[in-house]
Amino acid sequence: MAELDVIIIGAGHNGLTCAAYLAMNGLKVKLVERRKVVGGAAVTEEFHPGFRNSVAAYTVSLLNPQVIADLKLHAHGLRIVERRAQNFLPAPDGSYLLTGEGRTQASIERLSGQDGAVYAAFTRELEAIADVLRKLVLRAPPNLVDGFGLPAMREAVSALGAANLLRGLSLDDKRMLLDLMTCSAGEMLDERFESALVKALFGFDAIVGNYASPYTPGSAYVMLHHAFGEVNGRKGVWGHAIGGMGAISQAMAKAARAHGADIETDASVSEVIIEGGRAVGIALADGRAIRAGKIVSNVNPKLLYTRLLPADALPGNFLARMKNWRNGSGTLRMNVALSALPSFTALPGEGDHLSSGIIIAPSLGYMDRAFHDARERGWSREPVVEMLIPSTLDDTLAPQGAHVASLFCQHVAPELPDGSSWDDHRDEVADLMIATVDRYAPGFARSVIGRQVLTPLDLEREFGLLGGDIFHGALTLNQLFSARPMLGHADYRGPIKGLYHCGSGAHPGGGVTGAPGHNAAQVILRDHRALFG
Repeated sequence: MAELDVIIIGAGHNGLTCAAYLAMNGLKVKLVERRKVVGGAAVTEEFHPGFRNSVAAYTVSLLNPQVIADLKLHAHGLRIVERRAQNFLPAPDGSYLLTGEGRTQASIERLSGQDGAVYAAFTRELEAIADVLRKLVLRAPPNLVDGFGLPAMREAVSALGAANLLRGLSLDDKRMLLDLMTCSAGEMLDERFESALVKALFGFDAIVGNYASPYTPGSAYVMLHHAFGEVNGRKGVWGHAIGGMGAISQAMAKAARAHGADIETDASVSEVIIEGGRAVGIALADGRAIRAGKIVSNVNPKLLYTRLLPADALPGNFLARMKNWRNGSGTLRMNVALSALPSFTALPGEGDHLSSGIIIAPSLGYMDRAFHDARERGWSREPVVEMLIPSTLDDTLAPQGAHVASLFCQHVAPELPDGSSWDDHRDEVADLMIATVDRYAPGFARSVIGRQVLTPLDLEREFGLLGGDIFHGALTLNQLFSARPMLGHADYRGPIKGLYHCGSGAHPGGGVTGAPGHNAAQVILRDHRALFG
C-alpha cells in the first residue's frame, strides 16, 4: 500500500487549499510544484532590482471567506486592505468615472442623471443573484451520470438542492439570471444605460480574462462571475494583499504544513502513473516515482489529459473533447517599476483614484473594436488596459518614493494569426501598452524605469496557463457548472479511478478563490472515508 494518501500536482492556491483541508482531516498529503516557489500564478516576485509585485494574478476579491476562515489565513499572516477607491475610468474628452463607497452614485449622476437611478436598481439585481450563486460556489454542481443506480439518485438529490437555492430568487431575478447566462453584456448594458463610461464600468468585467467582445453572447456571465467577490466582509469590494498575491499562497502553505502536508518545489511531473485502470502515482522529471492512493491535479485539464496521461488510458470520446477544451484569455501581463506616480489628464495629481483599478477602455465600442482588431492582427492597436498601482496601498513593494504598477492588457491573441511567435513581438506590444496609458497620463512612459512583459506564450511557459488562460479554461456556457470540465465529470473526479481535479478548470472556475480546492477536498474526503471509514 502507498505510504501517501494523496499527491497533488501543482502548488498553486487551489492545490494548497485542497492540501490544507485534506491534511487537517488526517490524510497524508504531498504537493509537488514545478516552479521553485509555491503559489502558481498567485506569487510575489522581484521583477526589477528593488521592485516586487504580484507578477501574474494581481488583485483580491474572489478569495472565498469560508476558505480564509477555515484555513485561518489571517493567523498565518494574511492581511488584506481595501482599495481607497474601487475603479477609475478616464475618457479621452477629459470626463471620468470614479467608483467606491460614497463616490459612485454622484460620479455617475455627473455623467447621466438617468443612469444614476438605473445604476442603483441594476446593482441590486446583480447582488441578489450573486448572493444566491455564492451558495453554489462551495458545493459540487449536479453531475450527469449514466443509468439509474445509486450514483444517479445521489446526483438527482444534488440537482434538487441546487434548484432549491434558486427558488430564493424572484421571478424577475430568474429572468435576469437567464439573460446573464445567455446574453451579451453589451446587449444588457445598452438596454439600461446611456453613458459610455457607465457601460464600460460593467463591460470591462465581461471581457477581462475573456477573449471576446462585450457583444459576444455569454459575456454577461463573465460580468456576473466578477460580482461574486468580497473583501473583509464587504461584498463587491476589491482589495490588495499586503506583500502581494504571494502572501495569500504563503499563508495557505503555512496552513497546509501546520497540519502535516509535505510541499516539494522544483519538482516537475512528467506523467501520471496508471496501473490496472487506476491512478496510482506520478513520475517526476528527475526520474523518481511517488505513489499514493489518490492523485489530484491542480493544472489545466487540457494539460493534464493531453500531456501528463498516456492516451490509451483515457476513453477516446473523453480525450477528443479534452483536446478541444477552449483556452485563451487574450491577456498580456506587464509589471513596471515607476520613478513617479502618473498624473491623468482627466483627474490630475495624486489622489485615491490612483489606488483603484484604472481602466483604459472608455466605451463598449472601444472594447468591441479591440477584440476584432486582435483577432485579425494579433493585438489591438487601441488595447484595453487595466492598471493597478499597489504600492499606493503597500510600501513593501518598492523603494521609498518609487512605485510599482500592474498592467493587465486585453485583447491579445493567444496565438498570432500569421503564425509568428510572441517572442518576436513582445517588446513592440509592450511599448504599445505603455503608450496607451501615456495618452491618458502624459509622462507615464518617461517614469517607467523597468518592466517585465508576459505574453500569452510566457504565461504558458512560466505558469502553465495554456494559451495564457488565467481561468484554466474559458467561462463559456459549455464549460461552466455541470459542464466544467465536462458533463459527467463535474464532481471533481476524473474518468480514471483515483484521479481528481482541484484547479480552476473545475467548478466554479477561475480567479483566486480557493473554491475548487475546497470542493475537491470534500469529495476526496468522502471517497476516502467510504473506503477506509
